[in-house]
Amino acid sequence: MATIRCPIPGTFYRRSSPEAPPFKEAGDAVAVGDVIGLVEVMKTFHEIKADQAGTVVAYLIDSEDPVDAGQDVMELA
Repeated sequence: MATIRCPIPGTFYRRSSPEAPPFKEAGDAVAVGDVIGLVEVMKTFHEIKADQAGTVVAYLIDSEDPVDAGQDVMELA
């Protein structure tokens, strides 16, 4: 198992807009560089990109939850 961590503190989002599908779901393949979520800091959105490849086991945080820098966001197999 491996995890992808959030690089900055803010509010986490699993989709680019309320109408858009989630970036990834459990069972999806993830390649290095894939966007797996967004973090909003002071009305500015920053992409969280995968730094390793694998298969999504689960998101470890819900959309719209506060997130800290270094916090695990996704678990990969």
